[in-house]
Amino acid sequence: MTHLSLHLRDEAIQLFNAGLTAADPSNGIKQFLTCQSQQLQIKTLYNDTIQQRSEDWSKVHLIALGKAACKMAISAHKIIPAHLLSPDNIVITNYENVQAVSYLNIIGAGHPTPDKSGLYAARKIIEIAQKAQINELVLVLLSGGGSALAPCPASPISFIEKQSINNLLLASGANIQEINTVRKHFSALKGGQLIKHILPADVHTLILSDVIDNDLSTIASGPTVPDATTFLDVIEILKKYSLWEQLPKAVQFFCDQGVTNPNYETLKPPLYPNYKNHLSVIGSNTMSINSIITIAKKYYYETHLYSSKLCGEAKEEAKKILFFAQKIINQGLTKPTVIIAGGETTVTLNGQGVGGRNQEMALAFTIAAENYRLAVSDWVFLSAGTDGRDGPTEAAGAIVDPFSFNRMVQSSIDPTTCLTNNDSNTALGRSNDLFITGATGTNVADLQILILQPF
Repeated sequence: MTHLSLHLRDEAIQLFNAGLTAADPSNGIKQFLTCQSQQLQIKTLYNDTIQQRSEDWSKVHLIALGKAACKMAISAHKIIPAHLLSPDNIVITNYENVQAVSYLNIIGAGHPTPDKSGLYAARKIIEIAQKAQINELVLVLLSGGGSALAPCPASPISFIEKQSINNLLLASGANIQEINTVRKHFSALKGGQLIKHILPADVHTLILSDVIDNDLSTIASGPTVPDATTFLDVIEILKKYSLWEQLPKAVQFFCDQGVTNPNYETLKPPLYPNYKNHLSVIGSNTMSINSIITIAKKYYYETHLYSSKLCGEAKEEAKKILFFAQKIINQGLTKPTVIIAGGETTVTLNGQGVGGRNQEMALAFTIAAENYRLAVSDWVFLSAGTDGRDGPTEAAGAIVDPFSFNRMVQSSIDPTTCLTNNDSNTALGRSNDLFITGATGTNVADLQILILQPF
């Protein structure tokens, strides 16, 4: 690895960190939640304009769910007047992001595979929601990861069956929207169904978005957002990925019943007459991308946005990014350039290896760069999850350079074989290219940064 490569790697990490800073949930809460004259005020988006919401609530019940739940809840707790705060609160996050705070009831739960702690936590959410009365507010703080963290199986689906279905979906290659469509219909909480338990109290949801286009019904499977998908969609998705026949007959029967019986369905728009449901997005992948572009320009980089809606198979998207870079190079590269992308790709598991979508993308990019050779002096490619966790590994993703391929080969690793076996973690570990941040306390999907240094 050259001195220039080391410098570019450092630059890529600084740009990634700029994206993380833009997605800091504490800052987002402070921007949208304020207190004036001992009265809570919440910014909300209405008809594309920001408005201030303030009502004479007698009590505020706090529910926080997702990978950023701790930071969001701690920040909100500092802002909400003490006389309004209900002693009943719940904060549910993945084990890596748990913080010890005496005044909050924080529960760690399994992610990406739901566990019994999450099941217990989901029941506590319903319990707190049902305590809320008219003229009281349930403040829901929502971030990515919430779907797995609060499993609440719809009867008659068992918890074991819900775990099995979730694992099948994660390995199928289905995208996050498809996965959450199924999750919502096998849940008693998701797809707007938390609202059923909150009524007649008010609700306001502050959301840290981890999905493309900020589809609010997808984030944590939208527990307070009406759901337009149906059981017909669920069956279509399960058959599309050849999962239908793997389901127990009782689950198939449940789906069939859902098609004909509206009582099985998730909460549909429009909501109950005159019911106010307010939603505010306090941070997103797009905000992180914009921050990276701003900082990159300050570093005197030319910037190109490849995609703010990145999706598809990770290894295929890696090649597309490389081909995009080649086009820019062929047009004449005269100054250091950064290509940025954000979103969430998928991985179809065909092998027995260990990795994640970002590591798989980085490994695929390394192989493609070896095969097609970028005509530049140097380059570095970083792909990582903003939550600090890529698949079932300790890495957030990976950062590779022109020498990564040879480092793998020299350590007796065949990069192509590892890619075929979905074993990106092994290959990138051997080449010392894993990008490890630890749990970040936020989650706005993934970021990709490619830096090109001209001759």
